[in-house]
Amino acid sequence: MYVCICHSITEKDIQKAVNNGASSVMKLAELTMLGTQCGNCTKYADQVLSRCVCKSAIAD
Repeated sequence: MYVCICHSITEKDIQKAVNNGASSVMKLAELTMLGTQCGNCTKYADQVLSRCVCKSAIAD
C-alpha cells in the first residue's frame, strides 16, 4: 500500500528503510524522500514505521 503518494513510497519501502537503520520519520525522509513534498503522509508513515520496527525487533 502506498504511504507517500508524492514519491511513490510503499509500506514495503518503509520496511526496507527500517532494515537499513531507519527508526524515525526524519530518517525515513533522508533515506526515501518520504514526507518531503506535501508532508500529508507523515502521520501514517509514523504508524507504519512503528509496526515495521516492532516486526524487526521480533524477528531479531
